[in-house]
Amino acid sequence: MEASGTDEVDKLKTKFMSAWNNMKYSWVLKTKTYFSRNSPVLLLGKCYHFKYEDENKMLPARSGCTIEDHVIAGNVEEFRKDFISRIWLTYREEFPQIEASALTTDCGWGCTLRTGQMLLAQGLILHFLGRGWTWPDALHIENSDSDSWTSNTVKKFTASFEASLSGERELRTSAVSLKETFRKYSNDHEMQNEIYHRKIISWFGDSPVAVFGLHRLIEFGKKSGKKAGDWYGPAVVAHILRKAVEEARHPDLQGITIYVAQDCTVYNSDVIDKQTNSVTSGDARDKAVVILVPVRLGGERTNPDYLEFVKGVLSLEYCVGIIGGKPKQSYYFAGFQDDSLIYMDPHYCQSFVDVSIKDFPLETFHCPSPKKMSFRKMDPSCTIGFYCRNVQDFERVSEEITKILKISSKEKYPLFTFVNGHSRDFDFTSTAASEEDFFSEDEKKRFKRFSTEEFVLL
Repeated sequence: MEASGTDEVDKLKTKFMSAWNNMKYSWVLKTKTYFSRNSPVLLLGKCYHFKYEDENKMLPARSGCTIEDHVIAGNVEEFRKDFISRIWLTYREEFPQIEASALTTDCGWGCTLRTGQMLLAQGLILHFLGRGWTWPDALHIENSDSDSWTSNTVKKFTASFEASLSGERELRTSAVSLKETFRKYSNDHEMQNEIYHRKIISWFGDSPVAVFGLHRLIEFGKKSGKKAGDWYGPAVVAHILRKAVEEARHPDLQGITIYVAQDCTVYNSDVIDKQTNSVTSGDARDKAVVILVPVRLGGERTNPDYLEFVKGVLSLEYCVGIIGGKPKQSYYFAGFQDDSLIYMDPHYCQSFVDVSIKDFPLETFHCPSPKKMSFRKMDPSCTIGFYCRNVQDFERVSEEITKILKISSKEKYPLFTFVNGHSRDFDFTSTAASEEDFFSEDEKKRFKRFSTEEFVLL
């Protein structure tokens, strides 16, 4: 009876903390992000200039960004549309209960899983839609940064806490209608793009059936000793994403894979093997690959010497962003202006959206306004991602990034390297050597090291 009573107390504590975090992260301070009109803005390889055009034009209200001297210029609207079109994945509440826990929210602990999802989502956008794609409705969504602490927030806290005590809710698992005709799109190409746009978002839904959803990622994390409610570092998330993509059985996902660098080294032959293993299965096409490189940009603090390299990789169209942040918080870095990084913040609690229903709302999956942070505030632990469509693309990318590493490195050794050959040629245990065990012993050791080296959530 005593053990049972303790379990009930733990469940009640979990539910109370979940309700408290739901309220805490539903409060967004009204802030503006200022951009200089004198410096270019880089967003995942796209360059935007905010120069004088018409002094009578003002930056639209609800844009979430402000140009110094209030002069809109150049292609501000194009930048906003491009930024908003990136997929934004944040804390959610009231989603189906996570297995082996009482949690129905990831508020307070799931931020790095969310930034990892955002990076993978950008890789999938490049794969299915291309870097030039933007969401036609991007400029029509409201700016969430206008929210503030009101009586509605208090009501939300009360309702959330009461809901957490009322038991589990039933999970709906009906299939997403992906072949619906979208009458508002002018041609078949636009309609097909919107189908893929919705499909990609649905893969990140907060339910056990979503291939890259929080529930599925947590299941993969259990193999590394993680559980729901724990904090996940950028390197651990990289390996979880790799497993999630490898285990995905959706037909559309058979043409893409993930490679995670080993100890800051990308072994070219290992990457090419992952891209061409489908050839033996009767598919003559190379697989696309998302290369994830966990790195440290310094010791206790980020080394400013690495700024030029970070800016260099974010200037590449095939860069899919950086899983990083500052101590205690994870952000998805997607661009920069001068010495400030542009990012999307997952620390905003939104209500669960059932992506299994047709025409589910898309607005909460797109961030209405960018945020900026000084590079010096960045935590040194991060994971950098690149997308390569085929083997030829990978060979080109490895050459270009190697040049950037050499140019930007003031140290004797670059931040990471591309090496010809397989990892086994250098006496490293091959990641694919132990298929019986979900994660190899080498990976498990690496997880333990990452867990102690990376910043933690207090």
